[in-house]
Amino acid sequence: MGLIDIELFATLDLVAQAPGGPEEDPLGFGFGGWQAPLIDEVSGEQAAAAYEGTDALLLGRRTYDIFAAYWPHQEGGEDGDIAALFNRVPKYVASRGTPRLDWAGSTQLGPDLPAAVREVRDRHEHVKVVGSLNLVQTLLREKLFDRLDLWVHPIVLGEGKKVFDGGAVPTNLTLLEPPVAGKKGTVYLRYGLAEGTPATGDMAAPDRGAGSD
Repeated sequence: MGLIDIELFATLDLVAQAPGGPEEDPLGFGFGGWQAPLIDEVSGEQAAAAYEGTDALLLGRRTYDIFAAYWPHQEGGEDGDIAALFNRVPKYVASRGTPRLDWAGSTQLGPDLPAAVREVRDRHEHVKVVGSLNLVQTLLREKLFDRLDLWVHPIVLGEGKKVFDGGAVPTNLTLLEPPVAGKKGTVYLRYGLAEGTPATGDMAAPDRGAGSD
């Protein structure tokens, strides 16, 4: 069984909608492209390294359409290595409609999305989910992921689709490596899915020394 990694760029209030540009999601969201002024060399290198070893992409319909219009034309350019990777590997698309899948290597997932994702996981060693917030909600709810990579940027938007936006269930995560901050204040957090659900306790319990002199 392979691994499913979710890659998301988010604000401090965990908005992850349309980070790359206004055209990503133009319907009623006024901050499309919020990530662009905050990109630096550190976060760029982190994002590029995160794709190493990827042998399949798992994408929602909107993210797929954006990628399909961009990446096939980028080989040989500044982002040529990532373009070559994305163009080479299989692309699996979650959609309730009948999307045009003109990008080479693209396949639409079946209507039973959790079952289809499990089949993809069994077929590949390292599946990468990029953006695709609606799809991510299903993966979070079903705990159908192994790693969650978050780039948290030092801004608050107060509106927009969030990382945990209808798909959150009680889940334990473990920090896989120390956080790293970029020059512009973006913090890279890499979490792994852990067993069980969150425990509770009492901060005032005697064994915690509450109220001691």
